[in-house]
Amino acid sequence: MSSCPFTERLRTLPTLGTLLLCFALPSQAAEFLNPPEEAALGLPFSDAVRVGDLLILSGKLGTLPGTMELAPGGITAESKQVMENIKTSLERYGASMQDVVKCTVMMADIDEWADFNAVYVTYFPGPKPARSAFGAAGLALGGRLEVECWAEVKSSND
Repeated sequence: MSSCPFTERLRTLPTLGTLLLCFALPSQAAEFLNPPEEAALGLPFSDAVRVGDLLILSGKLGTLPGTMELAPGGITAESKQVMENIKTSLERYGASMQDVVKCTVMMADIDEWADFNAVYVTYFPGPKPARSAFGAAGLALGGRLEVECWAEVKSSND
């Protein structure tokens, strides 16, 4: 699998235009990823999609593994569980937290940002991915937050 000539730029210039260039040059088939434990939940989306060297994770909630039950304990507990769920998905597909180049954070209450951020930064001790965040009403399962991530994953041929 050839690598996207603009992937390295994502770490310094994570713009929509750059992302679109990665999809357009070169054109590569999307691989829709849904392991059995995720498929068993019956959700109407893939756990992740891989296109070339980009791995795009669906938004993660603070659900306990293999369930639709949120981690008890409020924003801090949900934040830890969200980040663990992201880490698990990345590792499942051959990536790590160090490979994440972009996160989008949706929060039921943006006033809880500092509590989430205190957990988030512990998962990115080195360079931080680009990030967007916004308040959102009505997150799935009544969750306090949802986090979507994009990561760079080198193929074994690189």
